[in-house]
Amino acid sequence: MTGGQLVAAAGERFGAFFSVTRSQVYRELPALAEAGLLRLGKQGPRSSQQYVLTAAGKKAFKAWLTSEPGPDHLRSPLILRLMHANTLTPKQRANLVQLARERYQGDQEAARAAMKAAEDPYSRAVAEFGLGYARAVLKLLDAIPTG
Repeated sequence: MTGGQLVAAAGERFGAFFSVTRSQVYRELPALAEAGLLRLGKQGPRSSQQYVLTAAGKKAFKAWLTSEPGPDHLRSPLILRLMHANTLTPKQRANLVQLARERYQGDQEAARAAMKAAEDPYSRAVAEFGLGYARAVLKLLDAIPTG
């Protein structure tokens, strides 16, 4: 895949709970290739470069999957904004909450669709987590007084 294809696939596969930026992907691909974890594939249109996972890359990925993950850290731009919402006007606060509500209602629907489409118990469990997370944020938003 090219960097752009990887970013799109990552957004589709786990964008609801883990963000990947184009700059991160394009910064890491050459480093992974230099380390022998990827090799250059076909040159695509507009100088796009495909990368292919090597045997060493597959081994490193498997090692990463089986290693201790460490603590989870919640990085929510919404929650950070809500923590400082007292500095906003009532109209700005209402707008922040309304936009967030619309987003998480969409996330909730997407998680429901992902649960239906899940082909294995791990994908289904992750989709259920996404649904639970969206519900939790919507509950948080419901607890915020409007006005």
